[in-house]
Amino acid sequence: MTRLRLRILFDGAMLGPGKAELLEHIRETGSIAAAGRRMDMSYKRAWSLVEEMNAAFRDPLVTSARGGPGGGGAQLTEAGTRVLALYGQIVVSAQAATAESVSTLEAMLQTPQSGDIAKEQ
Repeated sequence: MTRLRLRILFDGAMLGPGKAELLEHIRETGSIAAAGRRMDMSYKRAWSLVEEMNAAFRDPLVTSARGGPGGGGAQLTEAGTRVLALYGQIVVSAQAATAESVSTLEAMLQTPQSGDIAKEQ
């Protein structure tokens, strides 16, 4: 399946499909650990990405509370919700703008022969 994956490289920061997916899972689960598990990612890696995003933007994208008797949790801030929505809009716009060219490129590809290594990994 052909797909467009978009990574935005800012000066000193990056936002792409992995971080957007992590934000989506945090929004859905209310937990950095659970979001990481959904992505087969360690808690340490998920937390590191959250810290990276929080440091990159003027306002933090995720807030969290430590676990304990009442449990911890995490949620997207207003800025986090806005960043996720804007990223999604950018991806949809880019897909629409490039659909014809991507389709043309796809048509130019060789047809995979039996035994060829799968294109998607």
